[in-house]
Amino acid sequence: MARPLEDIRVLELGHMIAGPFCGMLLGDMGADVIKIERPKEGDHARVFLPMVNGESTSFATLNRNKRSLVLDLKKPEAREILLELAAKSDVLIENNRPGALEKLGLGAAHVRAVNPAIVYVSVSGFGQTGPYRERAGVNFIVEAFSGSLSITGEPGEMPMRTGIQTADILGAMFATYAVLSGLVNVLRHKDGRTFDVSLADASIAVAVWEIAEYLTTGNVPQRLGHRHRVSTPSQLFRTGDGRYVAISAANDELFGRFMRVLGLERHLADPRFATHVLRKTNEDYLLEVVSPAILTRTAPELEAQLVAVGLACSQVNDYAQVFADPQVRARGMVVDVEHPRMGTMKTVRNPVLADKDGPAITRHAPGLGEHSAEILRELGYAQERIETLARAGVVMLAKDGAEKH
Repeated sequence: MARPLEDIRVLELGHMIAGPFCGMLLGDMGADVIKIERPKEGDHARVFLPMVNGESTSFATLNRNKRSLVLDLKKPEAREILLELAAKSDVLIENNRPGALEKLGLGAAHVRAVNPAIVYVSVSGFGQTGPYRERAGVNFIVEAFSGSLSITGEPGEMPMRTGIQTADILGAMFATYAVLSGLVNVLRHKDGRTFDVSLADASIAVAVWEIAEYLTTGNVPQRLGHRHRVSTPSQLFRTGDGRYVAISAANDELFGRFMRVLGLERHLADPRFATHVLRKTNEDYLLEVVSPAILTRTAPELEAQLVAVGLACSQVNDYAQVFADPQVRARGMVVDVEHPRMGTMKTVRNPVLADKDGPAITRHAPGLGEHSAEILRELGYAQERIETLARAGVVMLAKDGAEKH
C-alpha cells in the first residue's frame, strides 16, 4: 500500500512559513517534495532560533519530508533545470513576491508551457492582482490589514497580537486545498490549473461571525476581550486559584447544567436568561451573577465538574501542560525524528490520523543542497556535468559532501 500522494512530485519555491507548511503537509502524505533554495543561505528560516548544533529547529519542523536542491535562478542554466523538473512534476508551489518568478521566466505561463497539466499555486501577502500586489505582506502585517487584530484584545485597549502565525498558516492551508483540488481536476479532466492564494484574503474569509455582522448590519465588530461574539457564557473565567478556565454553555440545556453546577439554579427562572438571544442581550448582568461563583472554585475542580455534565470546558494550558496531558500523550502527538546533525529531535506529528497508510515523517529536514546531485542525476545529468554546474555556481552541492548517491 502507498500513502495518498506517493508518486506526486511537488516543486516548492518557498521560504519562511506559508509555502513550506503547504509543502510539508503534502510531503507528509507521501508526495516527493523538492525544495528549491537559493545559494549560500537557502530558506530564510534556516537561521531562526532555537538552534541545535548550528541547525534551526524551526526550519526542521517546517521542512521534513523534503529534498533540497540549490539553484541560482538568476543563471539561465539553473532556470533550464527548473523547467526540466517542472516538465516532470505535478505541482509547483511558491510564495515569492508577485512578479518575481515571472521576471525570471518561471511564472505560471512559462511553467505551464512545458507542462500544461501542472498545478501551479502562488501564495503571497496580498495576491497576484490589485493595487497592493507588490506590497510586502508578512504574517503580522496581514493580521493588521485583514481586520483580525482589530477584534483581538480588550475593549478600549491596544489590539492584542495573536499568539500563533494565523495568516501564514491560513494561507498554507488554503494553498494545500488548492493543490489537492487541482490534482483532482487533473485526474478527472487532464487539465492543469493556476491558483492565486492571498494571506489577506484567507484571513478575511475565515472571520465568519465578524463578516456576517458587518455585511448584514453595517456595524463594525469591536474587541470583546474574552467574550464570544454570538454566545454567552462562552469565554475565559478566572478561578479562585489564579488560573483561567474556558467555558462554553451555548444552548439552553447546557446553560441549565452550567448554572446547576455553580449552585445558581434559582437564576434559571430569570426571564433575562430564558433564551440564547436574551442571555446575549443581558450578558453583563449574567456575568455579574456567574463570575463570583466561579471564583469560589479551583480550575481543576471546576473543569472536572463541568466536563462531568457534558459542557465544553478546559483549563488554559501552557505548552508544558499541553504535552504532559494524558489526551495528548494517548494520541501520540510527539514523535522522535533522527537528524544527522541534531541527533534525535522531538517534533509534532501530522495532526491527521488514517486507518492505514496515513501521513508519516520519513525524511528529516534536508541540509542545504543535500539532494542537489541526487535530483540532477534523476534528470539524467552525468556526474561530470553536475560538478561543472556546481563550479559555475548554477547549483550548489551539500557543503559536507553528503549528497545522496
